[in-house]
Amino acid sequence: MDRRSLAGRLCDRLRAAAVVALGGMAFAGCVPSEPLTIGFVGSTSGRSADLGIAGRDAVQLAVEQRNQAGGVGGRQVRLLLRDDEQNPEVARRVLRELIDQGAVAIVGPMTSAMAMAVVPIANQARVLLVSPTVSTDELTALDDHFFRVNTATLDNAGRVAQFLLEQQGTRRLVAVYDTGNRSFTESWLAGFQAAYQQGGGELVQRIGFASGGETAFLTIAREALATPAEGILILANATDTALLSQQIRKLDSRLPITASGWAASDRLIEVGGKAVEGLTLVQDFDRNSGAPRYQEFRRLYGERFHREPDAAAVNAFDAGNVILDALAGRREPQQGVKEAILAVRQFEGLQEPIGFDTFGDVRRKLFVTVVRDGRFALVR
Repeated sequence: MDRRSLAGRLCDRLRAAAVVALGGMAFAGCVPSEPLTIGFVGSTSGRSADLGIAGRDAVQLAVEQRNQAGGVGGRQVRLLLRDDEQNPEVARRVLRELIDQGAVAIVGPMTSAMAMAVVPIANQARVLLVSPTVSTDELTALDDHFFRVNTATLDNAGRVAQFLLEQQGTRRLVAVYDTGNRSFTESWLAGFQAAYQQGGGELVQRIGFASGGETAFLTIAREALATPAEGILILANATDTALLSQQIRKLDSRLPITASGWAASDRLIEVGGKAVEGLTLVQDFDRNSGAPRYQEFRRLYGERFHREPDAAAVNAFDAGNVILDALAGRREPQQGVKEAILAVRQFEGLQEPIGFDTFGDVRRKLFVTVVRDGRFALVR
């Protein structure tokens, strides 16, 4: 046997041994699987930052818990975070970044205006968005790549109208709303007005304003109070609702103020102080729920972030776990997250089961709350 032939056969054997060794390592789990990537997009800066920060932190907690429990199918989960700055152009850019970096699903966005900006991109890429807080009816009953774990506007606005008519006896209202999130505020107002008028109420004036550092809330308050009414309805983020309430209280200390669930964060009370005492709003979240899963989440969230969770946090944690549970239950690796969710439909939430319809919409319990002694309290 010549030397060249012997050397060739030895090389062949070494190559074969290397292939067997690598195969054995993979079989034994020595070669780590690539992580699954999901994203989060929400406003974590600016006047709506309280909503986005609560959502971001809750999703981080959901992913951390899942990874500590072994991940999804043995694969760790990578979470990519993006701030949309409550700016449509930024929202579109950061969503494309998440898709380009391999996100298979995304929690968010957190406001209706941002959802309207980015849903077409998600539809084109076939990457599912699961929003914790977007409620505009413009995205209801559509076969698209947008799902949500909160109640849509029509149910929420109708519940507010019912409360004002039946429990407060308020029949003449002035509405003040943020035009920067008009896909939510105008949709909410339309649903509210229909239910309110049907019950004998009248929306006597609508005042729009653009949220920002130069917003003249005293001027808005004067305009709102210039029309004889029995109450004021504010559709704005927590900071703007608090600032406007302060100006209203300087001019009239007794007129009832009602807000939408968009303002239902601790930021409302922190900024508004005594001016928001007695303010009422409706949300799909019970701060006093005794559900064991919620109580455990509340404890862990408080330990991790040193504050109480609000509706945005609870819904974001649920949204994140819907995605993670759907990924874990996929029939095959190629199955899309949307299809995986619709194959199950029913998921366990922190306070109640989350049941999706064919279009990815849900209906949840609604709770009327009032600010009392610096806290949100349920109206029984």
